[in-house]
Amino acid sequence: MSVVSRCTASVPMPGVGTDIPDFYRNTNSAVPIMAKQSEKVDEEESDIDQYDVLACEAMDACFTAFDKNGDGFLDEREFSLVCRALFRNDRGKIYNVEPKKVHEMFTVFDKNEDGFIDRQEFIFCWNQWIKKIVRPISVILVVDVQNDFISGTLNISHCSAKQNGAEVIEPINKLLDTVDFDAVVYSLDWHPSDHVSFIDNIHLRKVDSSSPKSSEEAKVYDTVIFEGPPPMKQRLWPRHCVQESWGAELHKNLKVVDNAIKVYKGTNPDVDSYSVFWDNKKLSDTTLCSELKQRNATDIYVCGLAYDVCVGATAADSLASGYRTILIDDCSRGVDLEDIEQTKKNVTSHNGVIVDSSQVKAMVEGRDRRPELGYKLAVELKNVKA
Repeated sequence: MSVVSRCTASVPMPGVGTDIPDFYRNTNSAVPIMAKQSEKVDEEESDIDQYDVLACEAMDACFTAFDKNGDGFLDEREFSLVCRALFRNDRGKIYNVEPKKVHEMFTVFDKNEDGFIDRQEFIFCWNQWIKKIVRPISVILVVDVQNDFISGTLNISHCSAKQNGAEVIEPINKLLDTVDFDAVVYSLDWHPSDHVSFIDNIHLRKVDSSSPKSSEEAKVYDTVIFEGPPPMKQRLWPRHCVQESWGAELHKNLKVVDNAIKVYKGTNPDVDSYSVFWDNKKLSDTTLCSELKQRNATDIYVCGLAYDVCVGATAADSLASGYRTILIDDCSRGVDLEDIEQTKKNVTSHNGVIVDSSQVKAMVEGRDRRPELGYKLAVELKNVKA
């Protein structure tokens, strides 16, 4: 793609309020740019509504549209207009972005630190940031929707939050029917019979002297510390999801799509594994990491059971791995209400977002573009060479 090409007058202009129209999806670039709707545009930020998303192959047209003083550079104020055009919901409402975060994102793309984004720097901004925001590669992780967590030995409705795990099935199925994810992943707890997390296996390992509970005192849901090296903290659960058992099967009413990826976790008898990415001691990763890299995934949607345990741990590892991470609230149920709230805080404090399933389709299609996720991506690009 030429950096010096321009949009021509023959390119159709969408009407006011239009965002990423379907007709541009058939262009070779498949990437929208923000362009002027009128030549009568003043220098005030409020005139950003004169901009919209246009089908055009030339990233340079976007640069030119926002280079309002025509000096061949984007200063921070002009970059803030790019952000206002970029971060909108599917109804065209502009999301507010804190000036501090606009500045931080600007510095990511001002590679030579001269206070401007030149055309060469904008190529990096376009390819690594704008394109990924408007054309995300989205993967949904359906975490541990297994019989034992719904009606079996570790039925979460018997835990303190009293939440019904079966309630996640209908909204998850609706998402799988209506949203075109780039990949669908189902995780399964897949424990050997002598697994460290089972309360009835506590006699198989020595409890450390620093443990808050001895092996004789420990009850289900208590946390103990097993001897090392190093000593290992472990929450004790009822026996659940034993390999090849009915309890380990995905629930019969859960939709399993063709060509789905299944990830089995918790297979090491001596280490628990809440996250779909890693075991709890970060000794080994699962097959998920390579699957996501192979697909160049950008956005990870996390849902399932249990909200404050495996779903929360998976979302945390997704964020730590650099992915734009979305936790789907109504598609998740948990064990403890306080822990669920802490899970939400952990996600949002690390630039993830929590949404309802009704909002997912517009986000996957790039019509609802959240500033938190744009900021997260910019932060991850900070140390990437242009």
